Amino acid sequence: MKDVVKIKDLNKYVGETVKIAGWLYNQRSSGKIEFLIIRDGSGILQCVAIRGEVGEEIFQKIDALTQESSLIVCGSVREDNRAPGGYELSLKDIEIIHIAEEYPIALKSHGVGFLSDLRHLWIRSLRQNAILRIRAEIEQGIRDFLNSAGFVLIDAPILTGSAPEGTTSLFELDYFDNKAYLSQSGQLYEEAAALAFGRVYSFGPTFRAEKSKTRRHLTEFWMVEPEMAFCDLYESMQIQEDLVVYLVQRILNNCEKELNTLNRSTKILENVKSPFPRIRYTEIIDFLNKKGREKKWGDDITGLDETIISEEFGKPIFITHQPAEIAPFYMKPDPENSEVVLAADLIAPEGYGEIIGGSQRIDDLELLIKRIKDFGLSEEDYKWYIDLRRYGNVPHSGFGLGLERFVAWITCTEHIRETIPFPRTIERIYP
Repeated sequence: MKDVVKIKDLNKYVGETVKIAGWLYNQRSSGKIEFLIIRDGSGILQCVAIRGEVGEEIFQKIDALTQESSLIVCGSVREDNRAPGGYELSLKDIEIIHIAEEYPIALKSHGVGFLSDLRHLWIRSLRQNAILRIRAEIEQGIRDFLNSAGFVLIDAPILTGSAPEGTTSLFELDYFDNKAYLSQSGQLYEEAAALAFGRVYSFGPTFRAEKSKTRRHLTEFWMVEPEMAFCDLYESMQIQEDLVVYLVQRILNNCEKELNTLNRSTKILENVKSPFPRIRYTEIIDFLNKKGREKKWGDDITGLDETIISEEFGKPIFITHQPAEIAPFYMKPDPENSEVVLAADLIAPEGYGEIIGGSQRIDDLELLIKRIKDFGLSEEDYKWYIDLRRYGNVPHSGFGLGLERFVAWITCTEHIRETIPFPRTIERIYP
């Protein structure tokens, strides 16, 4: 809209008369003065209307406004540290675009179930806006980091006929009288692309049919999955570490307003610097047993275990060399100890669990075929993947970063459902 400026840019217009197009977030009155809080998607702004200056016609328009009514306000900008956003508009005129019906989300506390049913409206709130803006900044940061490091974006298919993690957590579809699945990972396809481009990544939605109700799980979530040819586990871990340090610093630099809106303490984020601790699975099991967990070799590291581990360190920590018996079929055994694989999980601080999982991939043709059979998978379904070990095979590694878990940690959000615009869980596919 011509001549309309954004609230986030008001620092450029102090002392000038501007127009702002937005929605009424809140209002209050002191009789002869009306205070309107306007949001425009880029920020919030307090507008002050004085009856003696703007006249009765403007006050009648203001009286007709309801929460979330859309409008264009015109006035002069002045700096005021007490005002939301640090600037205030002395109102001169108002144009009403639409008077909203009674808004179902009042400015008071509501239950999560109620708000989830109204997710299409809930994302207008200041908190949800801040979380999703940080998510967008992280997404852009991931792309910038990988692109500048020579990675090529290669989009992986959403519909697949095979899966890297087995078929127990797949959404199965009828694909023209054949079985197909919603992708749980783009990894296998990125491995093929890495042998064509060297360094690649996919970034998109993935699906897991896990009947989990924890605060860390969604049935649809986003992952970035880089794969690197001529790369071992340790180089991959360094790339992961550099990526996380870069993203955290980027958020601290670019999202101060959003972090403040969320009342997010930045103390631990400021401590996210290289090097990250790297501890083997065996040592972690010993550590957990000292904490009374009664773990034995081969046990999974659970969510509670990850929380206990995170409380011991003030920064992310790599857990490496997990048992081969619980590892996916594609992970390369350690040449020095075949009972463990060359893999690592990166655990976030503050109890947010695993945010990255990665490994060196099997590059031995016969071993890969054996592992596929051991897992009860069809060699025919994976023929194309096996082919990668026949034609110019090289040592290669990759990892997956779960976007929503990462955002949950950065924003200190209790439940992962608030970190994606429209969450999908085992109980929710609306709206």
